[in-house]
Amino acid sequence: MTTYTLHLAKEARPGDPAALEEAEIVKDGFSWGAFFFTFLWFFFHRLWLVGIGVFLTLFALNLALDLLDVHPAARFLAQLLLQVLIGLEAGSLRRWTYERRGRPAVDVVTASRRDEAEARSFARWLQRPAAPRVPVSPPSPALRPLAGTEPVIGLFPDAERPR
Repeated sequence: MTTYTLHLAKEARPGDPAALEEAEIVKDGFSWGAFFFTFLWFFFHRLWLVGIGVFLTLFALNLALDLLDVHPAARFLAQLLLQVLIGLEAGSLRRWTYERRGRPAVDVVTASRRDEAEARSFARWLQRPAAPRVPVSPPSPALRPLAGTEPVIGLFPDAERPR
């Protein structure tokens, strides 16, 4: 079973079917597309900053290997390890980009296939009741720290008091 995350806009209300029109499902696991196509995979998914970062990383690695005159077998191994890292982190980088664009993960689903994960997460989203808006009030004066007190650092505040 694979874990998938559902990403929706911040202003999406639970139970609203219109919010699912632009939903994104992201697989948490190794991405073969990102492994083989590296930065092109990121550009295909419209992850421009990450794609440029991956391209520059690949370019810097090849430049460093050229300058150090690395043996071809070691060069192949270094490039392979970087591509494995890209394949492992592609889903996390995709989630990070969606979070940065204001589309946080609102649900996590475990499924064997992407379409099954999509069906489960959409069903769970539509079954949620709309959360009532609660006005935010400032904290009460009793919860504010006293003036002149220092924060406690450590697990034993009694041992830190002057004698």
